[in-house]
Amino acid sequence: MRPSHFRSSRPAGPQPRDGLRLALPFFYGWPVVAIAFVTMGVGVNARTAFSLLFPPILDEFGWPRGLTAGAFSFGFLVSALLGPFLGRLMDRRGPRAVMLLGVALVCAGLGLAPRTSAPWHLYLTLGVLVAGGTVCLGYTGHALFLPNWFVRRRGLAIGIAFSGVGVGAIVILPWLQGLIAGAGWRTACIAMAALVLVTLAPLNVLTRRRPEDMGLLPDGDLTSDTTARGARNPSNIVDHAWAAVDWTLRRAMRTARFWWVAVAFAAGLFAWYAVQVHQTKYLMEIGFTPAVAAGALGLVGFTGIVGQIALGHLSDRIGREWVWTLSCVGFMGTYGLLLAMREHPTPALLYLMVAAQGVLGYGLASVFGAIPAELFEGKHYGAIFGTLSLASIVGGAIGPWVAGVLHDRTGSYVLAFWIAIAVSAVSAGAMWLAAPRKIRAVAGRVPRGF
Repeated sequence: MRPSHFRSSRPAGPQPRDGLRLALPFFYGWPVVAIAFVTMGVGVNARTAFSLLFPPILDEFGWPRGLTAGAFSFGFLVSALLGPFLGRLMDRRGPRAVMLLGVALVCAGLGLAPRTSAPWHLYLTLGVLVAGGTVCLGYTGHALFLPNWFVRRRGLAIGIAFSGVGVGAIVILPWLQGLIAGAGWRTACIAMAALVLVTLAPLNVLTRRRPEDMGLLPDGDLTSDTTARGARNPSNIVDHAWAAVDWTLRRAMRTARFWWVAVAFAAGLFAWYAVQVHQTKYLMEIGFTPAVAAGALGLVGFTGIVGQIALGHLSDRIGREWVWTLSCVGFMGTYGLLLAMREHPTPALLYLMVAAQGVLGYGLASVFGAIPAELFEGKHYGAIFGTLSLASIVGGAIGPWVAGVLHDRTGSYVLAFWIAIAVSAVSAGAMWLAAPRKIRAVAGRVPRGF
């Protein structure tokens, strides 16, 4: 039997007022999740849109595929330098500063992109500015503070918030593809910039960094209740010596766990973004229409809604490593099915690929923030996670570039896809070696009387 609650290892915050106590089921964290849901849906898809802009830009300028896809990768690499800076900015100023910086960068990049006439213009606009902005608005920016709001339901909450990417893909990507087809890719860029500005700038004024800022504790616990429950509900800490350390970035970087997480993040994001950038063009080349290819990308986002919420909840029951592994298996299946479609481009294989990528693969996002938080929880977590995000962003940058270069040299994606399968296996193995389960147990793994 398992207890329904366990104590957070976080220090107690100030006592909430009586009026707020009655409103806890709503106010302790779900509005933060809702804001993150919308921000992720718009912000991340501003970057995903590169996959739809990629074919018309190739057609217009005739640049090599590797050079053109390299704009996405170069932007990711440069934006990786933002990771440590964003972590420190989050620790000092909170999420509003980070989110508004992201809005400004994305709007600048999309607004200037229509003036592109040379490759370096593309690298600066859709590359550096948009990628840098979506690091703030996307998985990295939200993983810096969302784990603060939940412990028992951390995976579920993050999964719901990050599933906004899927909802955004369903709504935004078909609309954007229609604009590209009817008015051109330049008009689509301007429209996307306007959407980011109008929706995200005012919304993120409401964002808060931690529940203590509102006189609450994670999961809606009250200060007075936490002490009272302590005698009958166990802590989720497994390694008390590790959890007692005041983790700074320097201390974290001296541990093997930090580097295993970095390897897992880099390899996982390599697989994720290699397929995301090249999938639309690949499907068109093997015989699918542009509408079907673009629709597949949107459908992946839709199935990702189910995957991120379900696997996020599952990670609270069985552990983060199992869910990370399931997601890596999903990407291995994605690439295997894409390879099979070279000979048999059938709708059945297409839908299986979409399910593998969305339902399983996108589950990486639901534990992306939870894993480092459970290993290195503390007042310096922002700086630690921001530095770890360097690895994920580097992996996400290298993946599309490698796939594009290998296609230019070999004339196909076969070698690139096999490499991505191997990299996914490496990611799963590295996460088991990082072993967050040995530091803090998830709710479903806390035994009675622990």
